Amino acid sequence: MTINNLQKTNEVHVLLSNAYSGRTSNLLESIALAKKALSISKFLENKSLIGKSLNQLSLYYMINSDFKKSKVHSQEAIIYFKAIDDERGIADAKYTIGSINYKTDNYHEGLIYLKEAIRIYKKYDDFESLSKVEKAIGTVYEYIGDGSNAFSSYKCAVRNARKAGNINIESNVFNNLSGLLLKRNKPSIAMKMIEYAISIKKETDDTRGLAFAIYGRGKIHLKQGDFKNAEADFLYAINKHNKVVEIMGASMAYNKLGELYYKNNQLDKATKTVKEGLKLSTSYNIAMVKIKGYNLLYRIFKEQSNIIKAFKYLELYLKEKETIMNTQTHQVMENYNLINKMNVLESDALLQKERQEIIEKKNKDEQKAVKLKQEFLSVMSHEIRTPLNAITTIVSILDDQVRGESKSLIKSLQFASDNLINIVNNVLDFTKLDSKKTALDLENRNFNALSTKILNLHLNLAKTKDLTLVLDNKIPKDRNYLIDQTKLTQILSNLIGNAIKFTDKGQVTFSLKLLKEEPQFDTIQISVKDTGEGISEKDISEIFLSFSQIKPVMTRKQGGTGLGLAIVKKLVKLHNSKIQVRSTLQEGSEFYFNLKLEKVTQLELIKNKPIYPQLKNKNVLLAEDTIMNAVLIKKVLSKWGVTTEHVTNGKLAVEYAQKKEYDFILMDLHMPELNGLDATRLIRSTANKNTHTPIFAITADVMTSKNKETSQLFNKILWKPIEIDKLYAALAQEALPACKITFEKKEDKTDLTA
Repeated sequence: MTINNLQKTNEVHVLLSNAYSGRTSNLLESIALAKKALSISKFLENKSLIGKSLNQLSLYYMINSDFKKSKVHSQEAIIYFKAIDDERGIADAKYTIGSINYKTDNYHEGLIYLKEAIRIYKKYDDFESLSKVEKAIGTVYEYIGDGSNAFSSYKCAVRNARKAGNINIESNVFNNLSGLLLKRNKPSIAMKMIEYAISIKKETDDTRGLAFAIYGRGKIHLKQGDFKNAEADFLYAINKHNKVVEIMGASMAYNKLGELYYKNNQLDKATKTVKEGLKLSTSYNIAMVKIKGYNLLYRIFKEQSNIIKAFKYLELYLKEKETIMNTQTHQVMENYNLINKMNVLESDALLQKERQEIIEKKNKDEQKAVKLKQEFLSVMSHEIRTPLNAITTIVSILDDQVRGESKSLIKSLQFASDNLINIVNNVLDFTKLDSKKTALDLENRNFNALSTKILNLHLNLAKTKDLTLVLDNKIPKDRNYLIDQTKLTQILSNLIGNAIKFTDKGQVTFSLKLLKEEPQFDTIQISVKDTGEGISEKDISEIFLSFSQIKPVMTRKQGGTGLGLAIVKKLVKLHNSKIQVRSTLQEGSEFYFNLKLEKVTQLELIKNKPIYPQLKNKNVLLAEDTIMNAVLIKKVLSKWGVTTEHVTNGKLAVEYAQKKEYDFILMDLHMPELNGLDATRLIRSTANKNTHTPIFAITADVMTSKNKETSQLFNKILWKPIEIDKLYAALAQEALPACKITFEKKEDKTDLTA
């Protein structure tokens, strides 16, 4: 920093100091000094000084009741303080904005800003600032009519002022406390407090504060019927407030003086005085003073039998009060319990720290709970999917070898394993949906073709129960929409599966009806109706709850997790719709919902599909601790001409990778000695023959994909139970640089078999 800049920086500090110390006696001079400080700060491009200058200007404009300018400067100051991470500066600006809000009838917003300022000040044990904010909060509670919380806030303000050793702020609080005690009809105690406040203001030469204290004493005199001393105090307050341009103080004093004249039956004098106060409160939008002024003029003109003017001011009074009620009081009432709780917890620094510790502990407990949940899902997914992998792989191998009657047994085994996979997927999908991390993945699909496929999936199950399964499609068969095929299939499969499960005779009807047709969108009603046992009205509210089973677990004959309809409800909601039910006991049920779908043109059914060369003569290192799974994967790979070396843990995988180069490495993630993640990290990062070899994660752990590092570590993640076609495609894709791709037109699916 140059000498010239250092001098200018010091000049800004002096200007701001002089402005602040002079604010109580010459507010206009303080504004001029702060403006000069701001101009120099901007020249220096010093964000801290700019923020401080803006904060002081904002404070002075608020005192001057120029609330619009004050708010603009405070908001601008927050921008500068955020840029330099100055929390104290942000708190100062929020205190000013909170004060502006409550002075312009926005009590709810005012409390929010003031509470936020308190939170910051308590972090730094800034007792002086805490006292100012507690006083402001007490004033808000007084405006709302909550004397109890106002008294508590004022007590906190006094305690913090004494900790800071600031008798001037302490006297300001005693001024407010005296007014509160006066409302509680304790004028003698109120007088002692206000006299104490006046003595401090005289001692500290605080002209503006003294005017407020004298005004407070005038209110006590008025309450006691001492009109002469009350009038003298109000006139003194008006004179001093006008001199220091304290608009709010002057308008309040005019109002009280008008009330004095009204009580003394000096109605003309009262009218003139109240109107003076109204000029100020209306010009600067000081809501509470306006309301009191309108109400007083209504009473004055009513006393004079001037019905027209009385009615005019009654209307203004009611309109102003209704505006406040409509805009703020409703919000305050909605949040009042929360605010009261915050007030109790934030009564002083000690309680705040205790509260913070409670919150931090709660957050840690919640994080721990989330972690435990994720670990549970990870373990459950691995432990269930690993044996499933063996079952589905064996079924896939046997399906090619078995003939005759045994073929039907294989199909039954395939169905049972698929059903078990669906149950596992339901639990895991529900967890994902419950975390609100799921979104629609829209694709161009023909609705009729999709509906037919979904129906065909359930035909065999329906036939085993001698049920008729019907598709009643009223949508044009050639119409395509943007659809999330997976999620819509899940919704309909759950509904149709449930209908079949709970129906012993009759039929299940899957209906599609066109409700509304627009140029770009169609609204379709989808329903699944059965002739089953039905659902009671009492149970309908329960069936969509997680893990809900209407019948006791030990007596029900139907299987399932009780998650199907809970998932349906969440997935339908994800489509911006709502699942609904009509049901009659012993007659059947109908589940239905509406979808608004975007129409699109049909896709070509014939596409170019890549046909990969064989993986013959490739060699693979397989790291898998479950022997059965390893045997089956080796058998599948051998069909493609692949040579496999098998190890049972990550440590051995790293050792083998150092000795020999492989074309691929298949790495299970959950293994003893060294897990698959750490083993892969070592292979990738240390000198060995397989640093750049494609490595595929083979896992049953659904949480793996949530980890960005894990996703980047592997060439691909293959899920257990392993789908044979996907395994072939993944390996062949990595083999592409060494071979040539050919293409063949296929209508149904890519041929990935050797």
